[in-house]
Amino acid sequence: MRILHTADWHLGKTLEGRSRLPEQEAFLDELKQIVNEEKIDAVIMAGDAFDTVNPPSSAEKLFYESLSSLADKGRRPVVVIAGNHDHPDRLQAASPLTDGQPIYLAGFPTTGVIDIPIKQSGEVLAVSPLAYPSEARLNEVLADDFDEALLRDHYNEKIKQAYHEISKSFKKEAVNIAVSHLYVAGGSQSDSERPIEVGGAYTVAAESLPAAADYVALGHLHRPQTIKRASTLARYSGSPLAYSFSEAGYAKSVTIIDAKAGEKAAFKEIFLSSGKPLVKWQAREGLNQVYSWIEEGKDKNAWIDLEVYASDQLSIEEIHRLRKLNPGFIHIRPIYEERATSRDSIHTKQLPIDEMFVKFYERQTGGALPDDEMIKLFLELSSGQEGNLE
Repeated sequence: MRILHTADWHLGKTLEGRSRLPEQEAFLDELKQIVNEEKIDAVIMAGDAFDTVNPPSSAEKLFYESLSSLADKGRRPVVVIAGNHDHPDRLQAASPLTDGQPIYLAGFPTTGVIDIPIKQSGEVLAVSPLAYPSEARLNEVLADDFDEALLRDHYNEKIKQAYHEISKSFKKEAVNIAVSHLYVAGGSQSDSERPIEVGGAYTVAAESLPAAADYVALGHLHRPQTIKRASTLARYSGSPLAYSFSEAGYAKSVTIIDAKAGEKAAFKEIFLSSGKPLVKWQAREGLNQVYSWIEEGKDKNAWIDLEVYASDQLSIEEIHRLRKLNPGFIHIRPIYEERATSRDSIHTKQLPIDEMFVKFYERQTGGALPDDEMIKLFLELSSGQEGNLE
């Protein structure tokens, strides 16, 4: 069977007040096209459908319309779990409306498994929907089955025990998929993810993921990546759009898994074309360089973080003119000569003290260099002390 893994849609999220809903709608249209072209048997969405617990109605409308479209009048199962941005009750409140369609909405973590028949392949897809397992929710799940000592143990141990219980319900004759929204140690993060690990307390070891699963579909991290130390194939599909400038340059994708009961699963990425890229501009030659880039049409269909080097303060009129010429500017930060020099000085902190003195002297004198005798005198005076030339 073929399963499509996606996550972290963050419907309703804005970028410094700019709506991303048109881009999110374009992604979901592209997603529908992919599931049809790739002959996908089931879709798994691993959390953070929305960006807030109280999303705008336009985002909710887009979400439920898209689920109905992906399900294709009951022909394709769709499984959605809540992430740390979602309201669990609100997410699964629409479950009664999904009767008659194989749409499964899991707001809270559970150690149960959903058995879903896949008509196209004649196989069974067994899905463990471990929705965002916060400490409190996880304790509730484990309370009936595990002793009090375990509930006081580390978070990783609780996740490990939850997966141990889940694995009991996996079947050899089924394709077994574990779905969750959590942070696995070693994963590459970005600024747009709301942290769910505090001082490592909510960090899960790769080795704690269930070996009995044919595939572990993860949500939370926005960069597509495979968990290397896991004992089975485990991946973050990543977010469909770049949601912060720390994601500039990320290639966005969805993951397709080819799986058969009793055989090793394989995956491939399908890269996405929808959504505006987030790019960074550094105009070291000043405003004229920015105007030149605009005239050339550089990154015309992108959100832009601009740093422009300037000797004088940018006027409000100049900033308004830039935004009028290119509405894609999100940040416009002038970098003044003094600040640029200060930035350069940061890189000198790891230099030997005599080289730091040479740079300091050169800056203070407008370009002159100290002779060997002066450097020697400085070293004698600073001997045994930590020089602070900044």
